[in-house]
Amino acid sequence: MINLVKPDLLRAFVTAYVADYPSRTGARGIWRKPLLATARADERFHILPRIAAPDHALPQDLLPSAKSVVVFFIPFVKELALENHKGDIPCRNWGLAYESTNRLINSLCRHIGSYLEGLGYTAALTPATHNFDPVRLVSRWSHKHLGYLAGLGRFGVNAQFITPSGCAGRLGSLVTDADLGDSPLVLDKELCLHKNGHKCLVCVDRCPVGAVSPQGIDRQLCWERLQWNLAETVELLGLEETTHVCGKCQVLVPCSLHAPKGG
Repeated sequence: MINLVKPDLLRAFVTAYVADYPSRTGARGIWRKPLLATARADERFHILPRIAAPDHALPQDLLPSAKSVVVFFIPFVKELALENHKGDIPCRNWGLAYESTNRLINSLCRHIGSYLEGLGYTAALTPATHNFDPVRLVSRWSHKHLGYLAGLGRFGVNAQFITPSGCAGRLGSLVTDADLGDSPLVLDKELCLHKNGHKCLVCVDRCPVGAVSPQGIDRQLCWERLQWNLAETVELLGLEETTHVCGKCQVLVPCSLHAPKGG
């Protein structure tokens, strides 16, 4: 089969879809231009059970004929980050943005799948969120680790995923039997200022419960805070039962909206 789709064409498709989504659905326009990277579904992904979770799926587990992994990042607008910076409790719009962006990601993945199928390929999709083990607090399909291996970004001290457009946003991914090759956006070893030997650790200071330290993140303490936010705060009252949000370590830090200089 002649390969009818290239990474740049897929990026253009995703960019147009995200740009048009608010007018089509009535959703609030809270997103900047998305980023997308592709990677061959080769042996590099065999490391996932070691670096993510022992039972993390491989691309071929989702699609036996998989040839490529596609990972995209949809960054939030600055105004949303500014709003969520205030205080220790996430603002309601941050929770609503989480829900709205999950709907966008799921819709976008379906439309990418349809787009690829229209060209004669097959795609396998995964949900935007909550495909994780609630006991071990690790994902069985980690968009962040897939993005790392595909060259979409790098991990920060706070375990957030830093891309050329920052870490304030959300990730999605899928696999396909279209051979898209490798199209990384990041080749640097690290983007986090602290990991590159610069003075920062702003994300450590931003965490309201001390779950973030120079050594990384206390997943259990973070998870308990996310659950508390949803159950106990007026700001998130009535939101979906899976809307576990905080975002304080993602907003108004050097890596919020772009890869920090010096990173």
